[in-house]
Amino acid sequence: MPGHRTKGFCAAAAALVLSAVLAGCGGSGESAGGGKVVLRYTWWGNPDRAARTEQAVALFEKQHPNVRVQTSFSGYDAYKQKLAIQATGGDAPDVMQLDYRQIDQYASGHVLLDLGKAKDVLRTAEIDPGLLATGRVNGAQYAIPQGRGTETVVYDVKAWKASGVPLPRKGWTWSQWADDIRALARTTGKPGSTDPGQSEDAFEVWLRGQGKALYTRSGGLGFTADDLARWWTFTDGLRREGAVSPAEQTTQLDGSVENTPLGRGKATADFNWDAPSSGYLALVKDGVALAPMPSGEDGTPGQYFKPSMFLGIGAHTGHRKEAAALIDFLLNDQLAAKILGATRGIPVNETIREQTAGQLKDFDKTVADYQSSLEGSLKDPPQAPPSGDNALQTTFQRDYDQVSYGRMSPRQAAENYVTEAKAELRS
Repeated sequence: MPGHRTKGFCAAAAALVLSAVLAGCGGSGESAGGGKVVLRYTWWGNPDRAARTEQAVALFEKQHPNVRVQTSFSGYDAYKQKLAIQATGGDAPDVMQLDYRQIDQYASGHVLLDLGKAKDVLRTAEIDPGLLATGRVNGAQYAIPQGRGTETVVYDVKAWKASGVPLPRKGWTWSQWADDIRALARTTGKPGSTDPGQSEDAFEVWLRGQGKALYTRSGGLGFTADDLARWWTFTDGLRREGAVSPAEQTTQLDGSVENTPLGRGKATADFNWDAPSSGYLALVKDGVALAPMPSGEDGTPGQYFKPSMFLGIGAHTGHRKEAAALIDFLLNDQLAAKILGATRGIPVNETIREQTAGQLKDFDKTVADYQSSLEGSLKDPPQAPPSGDNALQTTFQRDYDQVSYGRMSPRQAAENYVTEAKAELRS
């Protein structure tokens, strides 16, 4: 498993990944023996992403012999919690991977550096202006998109084909998806899919397919308790039928592919983002394929291309120039792009994307082909969510857990969520 740079680097903190603050391990601005600058760089992802990132970082260190990079990665949920603790404690990493949902919160909370202060090192001319703008808050650039991704239904190819159920296809609706996973459950004897009811991302796709949105342009809720109750009634019904994963499996989800029903061999399909789906290859022996997300009943697509993730610099780093140089390298160096492939989505540097397109192979090519098949058919992405959304993802999952275990009806849980969401967005 990758991570040789973190071995011996505050081993106690690594063991307490969900709760430990790494301040005791040397904060941003640390210098190593011999005068080397030490940068802390953290991200979430699967072992494939980690192995490639370690390779790229090693190349950066070779090109910058005065810098040593200490890396750390974990599954998404653990990463999100750890970064929140670090940020609260004033110990954010020098360079950090960020989700769309974290930018507003961390920019307004003074966790992120205004990257205008690093523009002499960090080149952005080769990034589409619209994509680049997704990392701005109040006109200032706080994060740079590192890749372009989109959601997908990822499935066990052999199991789905053997079932006799028609393969997923572009333009299928949520009703057709439900019929297919019911049929999969009947023929395979296990749930056809992970229960999407717990996923705010899947709910957003469903909403957008009806011409609605998670949030208004002013940062308020873009849907009603009625909308959410309909979504949870739909998914709860499928769970009760055995078509999607039961509560005890769904509540084990932690952002890693290893703990999904598909990864555990307990389901035939899952909802994920395209690039991270490479992690299933080590778990599903006969391989996986990517299919478009279901559309609204009138064919309106709900999925969209979004920055798969961003890179930002800690506001209190003592090594602004070196941190910017690392981000610039990961975005704009052709050798780094070749190493990283599509593990974080298709490259955002347009020249590099064109140069590397023909070099992609294996799952990187799968991701590129999948995105190409959707070109021109998806609607524009929404603006970055308001800062309260980061906390609301957890609230969304918690409230649906109450539905899954039969402690609340879909209507009760939806009303509870909307009440809490409105309070969170006002705070």
